[in-house]
Amino acid sequence: MSNINHYILTWQCPDTCGVLAKVSQCLFEHGAFITETSQYSDPYSEQFFSRIAFDDRNLTVPIDDFKQALTVLAQQLDMQYQLRDKSHLPNIVIAVSKDDHCLVSLLTKWKAGVLPVNIAAIMSNHRYCEKLANWHEVPFYYLPITPETRAKQEASILKLMDDTGSELLVLARYMQILSDDLCGKIKGHAINIHHSFLPSFKGAKPYHQAHARGVKIIGATAHYVTPDLDEGPIIAQEVKPINHTFTIEQMVHLGHDLEATALSHAVKLHAEQRICLNGDKTVIL
Repeated sequence: MSNINHYILTWQCPDTCGVLAKVSQCLFEHGAFITETSQYSDPYSEQFFSRIAFDDRNLTVPIDDFKQALTVLAQQLDMQYQLRDKSHLPNIVIAVSKDDHCLVSLLTKWKAGVLPVNIAAIMSNHRYCEKLANWHEVPFYYLPITPETRAKQEASILKLMDDTGSELLVLARYMQILSDDLCGKIKGHAINIHHSFLPSFKGAKPYHQAHARGVKIIGATAHYVTPDLDEGPIIAQEVKPINHTFTIEQMVHLGHDLEATALSHAVKLHAEQRICLNGDKTVIL
């Protein structure tokens, strides 16, 4: 069975009676062999979300013909869908500034084969991580930025994503606020890690804010990037308990592990097509 191709279909549409049956029937009629399925009906947004994994062992038509059948069905159901070969690893660009703990985690998991992506490039507004990128044999792009060159630098980021065929920009402690224009162009295709358990302590120095409030847990939040700072749809969060004895420095060091874990998990979920946008929230399938 080594010549079998595996596919992932993620879709969402307005929730009406029979939508799952209609999509399942389409797969059945074309011989798609379902190996995994998950779904969710949101009673508030009245949207239906589903992720179906299948293979082509019994497929009766070429995969392109099956895609055409899905497109026809999508028009009938007002359905958005994404279908891809599971073996196709999405290209990503990682953006980083000075702190490298999130970058190290992503590179390590990628090299170990547990992060299903291809890291096509690493870009930074500093050179601190250039040697690390070179050691991992990942192309490094130094894109410095000033208030006067922001538009040009962000255009270079978009060009880098286009040149590398990358579908995702990962902000691995990239300490620059993206413009509204860039956020709009990469909506749903950029993930940021914020060193706080959002929605608490947005913006700069969240550990200092948390320490001042005497919190009993600290956390990190991976979310999609939007023009509203640190308010994008949340994908993954990690927390650790602390107490009054923790200094700000201890909170920062503990937070590094949380940030790396949350960001890696979020990238994996995106790469596996397990995330559906549901307004300001996400559905994880």
